[in-house]
Amino acid sequence: QVQLVESGGGLVQAGGSLMLSCAASGRTFSVDAMGWFRQAPGKEREFVAAIRWIGGNTYYADSVKARFTISGDNANKTVYLQMNSLKPEDTAVYYCAADRYYSGNYFSRYGYDSWGQGTQVTVSS
Repeated sequence: QVQLVESGGGLVQAGGSLMLSCAASGRTFSVDAMGWFRQAPGKEREFVAAIRWIGGNTYYADSVKARFTISGDNANKTVYLQMNSLKPEDTAVYYCAADRYYSGNYFSRYGYDSWGQGTQVTVSS
């Protein structure tokens, strides 16, 4: 089992920046990819970004490309999400997720088997 703990959320004005962190512990040796998802009130949980530990390939939702950057520290099993040029529509609870089964389904919540508790990001206009 893998435990994930997010941090770094908060309140920021539109155009501002935040960096989220997700620390993984437990059976991290079996993790292929880690991702970030977000869920706004009344909406489905949606994909934001993902990174594979081996090779470092990254994947982004169109809505965040060129604004958000995902990166990882394999030695410390921590993944980051740098969020720039934030917009009010980025307001959501952001969740970290891990895929231990090499699903290859990076863009879908069903490709991940472990989830963090979430961290709130609020962007004011």
